[in-house]
Order: sequence, then C-alpha cells, then structure tokens
Amino acid sequence: MSLPLLTPAADWPQVLLARVADGPLADIAAAEAAGAWQAWDTATTKLSPEVVLHTISESGLSGLGGAGFPTGAKWRDCVSQPDPVRYVVANGFEADPGAQIDRVLMERDPYLVVEGVAIAAWAVGAEHAIIAVSSSAPVAAERLNAAIDEAVDAGYIGRSTDGPSLEIEVRELNGSFVVGEETVLLRALEGERAQPEQRPPYPTRSGLWGRPTVVNNVKTLAAVPWIVAHGAGAFSSLGDPERPGTTLVQLGGSVKRPGIAEVPLGATLRDVIDGPGGGVNGSLKAVIVGGPTGGFLPPDALDTPLTHEALGEVGVLIGSGTLLTVDESTCLVDMATLMTRFLSYSACGKTIPCRIGIKR
Repeated sequence: MSLPLLTPAADWPQVLLARVADGPLADIAAAEAAGAWQAWDTATTKLSPEVVLHTISESGLSGLGGAGFPTGAKWRDCVSQPDPVRYVVANGFEADPGAQIDRVLMERDPYLVVEGVAIAAWAVGAEHAIIAVSSSAPVAAERLNAAIDEAVDAGYIGRSTDGPSLEIEVRELNGSFVVGEETVLLRALEGERAQPEQRPPYPTRSGLWGRPTVVNNVKTLAAVPWIVAHGAGAFSSLGDPERPGTTLVQLGGSVKRPGIAEVPLGATLRDVIDGPGGGVNGSLKAVIVGGPTGGFLPPDALDTPLTHEALGEVGVLIGSGTLLTVDESTCLVDMATLMTRFLSYSACGKTIPCRIGIKR
C-alpha cells in the first residue's frame, strides 16, 4: 500500500504534487482540467526546442534522483552529438529498500511524468522514450500505460506527419539495487546483464544502444511542465538560490506522521521532520539520510539544509530522498550492519570495491 501524502507548510511551493493533494487523477479529462498537456502545447506550438533547452538551463533545475547534475547541461550535451537518433529514459526504478517516492508520484500523477518525458524528448530531438519502472510497482506501470494511451488517443503524442512524432513506452524491469544507476539501467533495458559501465563516455554521448541518451529521474522530468508553463525565473526563485526548486522526501521511522512530502530545496532537516512529519515519538537518536548509501546524522545536525552541498559537508548523500528517524531503542551498529549487508548482497559482482570492499 502506498504511503500517504503529507501536508506541507503553508508557505512551501508545490510543483510535483500540486494537482494530486486530494488523490490520484482519474483520467485524462481530470488531468487536463488540472492543467495537464498545456505546457506540451506551449512547447511544441509556441517555443522551439532550443528555447525549451534554454528555459530548463536558466531555471536551475538539477537532477532529483540523487546525483544533482544540472538538467539543462545534460540535455544540451545530448543535443550536441551529431547522431540524429536520440533517446530519453525516465528512471523510475527506485531501488532503495522501502522507498516509495517515485512510485507514489507515478501512481498519483502519471500524466505529469508522461508530459515531462514528452517535453524532454521534444527538446533533445528524440522520437522514442522509455519510462523504466520496477516490476514491484505494477500499479505505477499500469497507470503510466493508461496515461500514454490516453495521450495518444488525444493526439498529443504518437506518430505524426504534421507535428512532433514521439513514442513512449513503459518498461518493467527486474533486478537489484544496482539497476537504479543509469549505466546499469541502460544495460538492463538492452536486455544485457545489469552491470555498470565506465564513464566517460556518458550516456548523453553513448547511451541506449550506443546512441545519445538523456537519463533523468521521473521527479526531475515531472518538474519540466511546471517550468515551461511558469518560466525559468519563477522556478529559480523557489527553494535554495543555488539549488532552486522542490523535491520529494519520504519520512519514516519514529516520526509521528510517516509519508511523502514535497519540500523546497534548502529547507532544513528539522523543518521537514517537525513540519510535515509532526516531530518524532520519543527521543531522537539519529536520522538516516538517503537510504543505505546515505549516512547517519546526529540530532545536532538537524539544522542542515536539504541540498546536495550542505548534506555532503556533513558526510551524507541526499540519495533517494528518504529520511528515516530512529529513537533510543535502535542500535545504530545493528542498523549499519544491516544496511552494509544489503549493499553487499546487492553488488553486481563486476567491481572490486563493491564485490570485495563492502564485505571487508
């Protein structure tokens, strides 16, 4: 069962979940009434791909899947390649144990994800896009497929002789934690063994089947329609000046209100835990940030802003966006051992640091 959406602070902007606070959108008519596909119409009838690229670059949107790479720079590198065949891959695999952030977004507003994928494909000149979903999230895959079919029937996407041609497919994948990494994901989509590739070359130059490929997390692509509709300046004014925008976090553990919340980048961990999370039950011992590859923070680090740079300075990664609070009843040694065992079990066996280093 999916986690509930948490009520954000009154002054926190909502970009990704603005349309679904009261529940999932029922069909494309409900989605259109809430504004779906208006940004696509704007992009394809009033703007050129270059203008869309410029807008995304100027907005300051960065990857929301954990890496935080500037989205506009990634798209532009793909466009700069001479190969005319390009792909867009939306990464919704979400491999962290217990994480449901991407899944909830895809289930609640698949239309937003599909529209974001479509605009990205238009901007980089791709005629084929794939949304990768874990086979453990069948409801998300079903709703994405329905949203795509409705968009084709409505004439927004599909094969066209007088407008942009775009085919979007949903691909359900099996695999372990490592499939969430972009080069592993691409190999899995090709039907190859799910193991990472060395970079460079990056996927924007040699990705799916050796073609230039943009790989973005579904959260990142879901922000694109809002940016096109409201402008780069409106988005860059949200959240942290150096890391504008919002992201989704998953609160769990000893918080009073577990669930998914949309928060502005730059909000402190304390703001998030005490705000949407309602505080903690008992005495807080630590916060595990970013899943098994993230790290533990003590209570005196709760005023750390939720940005890649600030979290990196205190030794953790934003990762999947999960915030797991633990109280005094939890043994952190046991917790760290459990997480390390998970990473060791999930190693693909290709590299020595993963295959041997984690065990050691």
